[in-house]
Amino acid sequence: MNKLIKEKLSVLPDQPGCYLMKDRQNTIIYVGKAKVLKNRVRSYFTGSHDAKTQRLVSEIEDFEYIVTSSNIEALILELNLIKKYDPKYNVMLKDDKTYPFIKITNERHPKLIVTRNVKKDKGRYFGPYPNVQAARETKKLLDRLYPLRKCATLPDRVCLYYHLGQCLAPCVYDISEETNKQLVDEITRFLNGGHQQIKKELTEKMQEAAEQLEFERAKELRDQIAYIDSTMEKQKMTMSDLSDRDVFAYAYDKGWMCVQVFFIRQGKLIERDVSLLPMYQDPEEEFLTFMGQFYEKNNHFLPKEILVPDSVDQEMIEQLLETNVHQPKKGKKKDLLLLAHQNAKIALKEKFSLIERDEERTIGAVKQLGDALNIYMPYRIEAFDNSNIQGADPVSAMVVFQDGKPYKKEYRKYKIKTVAGPDDYASMREVIRRRYTRVLKDELPLPDLIIIDGGKGQINAAIDVLENELNLSVPVAGLVKDEKHRTSNLMMGDTLEIVALERNSQAFYLLQRIQDEVHRFAISFHRQLRGKNAFQSILDNVPGIGEKRKKQLLKHFGSVKKMKEASVQDFQEAGIPKQTAELLMEALKK
Repeated sequence: MNKLIKEKLSVLPDQPGCYLMKDRQNTIIYVGKAKVLKNRVRSYFTGSHDAKTQRLVSEIEDFEYIVTSSNIEALILELNLIKKYDPKYNVMLKDDKTYPFIKITNERHPKLIVTRNVKKDKGRYFGPYPNVQAARETKKLLDRLYPLRKCATLPDRVCLYYHLGQCLAPCVYDISEETNKQLVDEITRFLNGGHQQIKKELTEKMQEAAEQLEFERAKELRDQIAYIDSTMEKQKMTMSDLSDRDVFAYAYDKGWMCVQVFFIRQGKLIERDVSLLPMYQDPEEEFLTFMGQFYEKNNHFLPKEILVPDSVDQEMIEQLLETNVHQPKKGKKKDLLLLAHQNAKIALKEKFSLIERDEERTIGAVKQLGDALNIYMPYRIEAFDNSNIQGADPVSAMVVFQDGKPYKKEYRKYKIKTVAGPDDYASMREVIRRRYTRVLKDELPLPDLIIIDGGKGQINAAIDVLENELNLSVPVAGLVKDEKHRTSNLMMGDTLEIVALERNSQAFYLLQRIQDEVHRFAISFHRQLRGKNAFQSILDNVPGIGEKRKKQLLKHFGSVKKMKEASVQDFQEAGIPKQTAELLMEALKK
């Protein structure tokens, strides 16, 4: 703990608020909330912690805090600060899964559609459904029962749906608003759990038709009843009130929390969500933060009722989400909570072995590497590699590893602009200069370690640019390869001495992963550029071949190799005139 932190700890207020932890580059790495700031923030720097919290504390060089007037204000402020700063130690709940809804559009002649996007457009939405197939089956059933329009734009004549009895054909006939409203009301009643009553009414109509010897009509009604049975009775009812609700429960152990969510729609358990997250606060505080992010980050449908355990603050969740929150004491709802809690405990137990193995491969390897190089723990590593063939189409690539894992959204590709011929040293100087000039200009985070996939010449070129041109002091290491071009060792220091690493250590495996990744990224970019340039250079001098026809040829043949094997007739089939095709074939032969 440094002197600045000690002084700040002594003057912390005993009020609720938020705190922002910063690393040595003044980057916010964690945001938390507290009922009493003095107690919460001090707890990080006193007593014993699990390895995960120790790692967070080891990076803290400074902190700030913001006092609030209540706990709910602190929670809302925490969520806003996490959204603004995206701290690396805060779990950002991101889930691309979206659930399908059935929608009745708000139009003069409404239609029924399946959609994943819920908008404020006065349409009526029903769901969500466990998967798109369930939504489509339900829509198919409703299309048979209620003949709303099907076409996106009204045609000028009736379509097949009209002849099948699944559309009233508003394109030709004048359908009153009252008729449309009656259909919409029937569909709404059906989707709100009234299918049993509708099934009963259809059964009565079927019997009446049979008594009047209208057997075709009776058969149609019988088929409709069968469709209702097959579509709506697949899932076992879990609640008798047909309500929509979400059930939350959590379990925690060894600094980790598992939150289990049951989605209940129209009384049926349709889906569940399992989230595993690290804990840096009390379990109840972590759970409140999770709840604050869950619906906004994942675009989940917010039901009218939420069930939560007794251990959390019910009023705070109600204020935060503006919906009904209950903590049942007995009955079916309590049983659902207990079931969710049991599932959370099982999921947490199963994940521990995977978590520990992943921690050893990633952050454990980063720590080993920092110790071996005698540098600050390299949480962020940027690696560079050049690629060219005898100086043609020279490129370079940079990959980023954050906490021992690839951070692909920050990978970068570079076309070499100022170097003529095969000069790897000059290419490396250009790329390092371009990369870290941009870092300084845009105030981006500096890496804790730079790795050069190359020999002493490239390493020295990178060090020279960083220290003498940009006045930066960042550790630079180079990868030594064996005769099979595989990672052999690491070079570092003024004299570029070999750093001894055990071949079976996690640090060595991490270096192998970094080298493989940067080499793959550079090679793939070089091949992409070379293929593009080769294709363009062949076609550029052929009369009658412009940009449009180049794209046309590439789309049709896929490669220059296949074009060389093609005949004049093949080119004509691709839309190229005969005379131009003959000129192109002559150019390809040369």
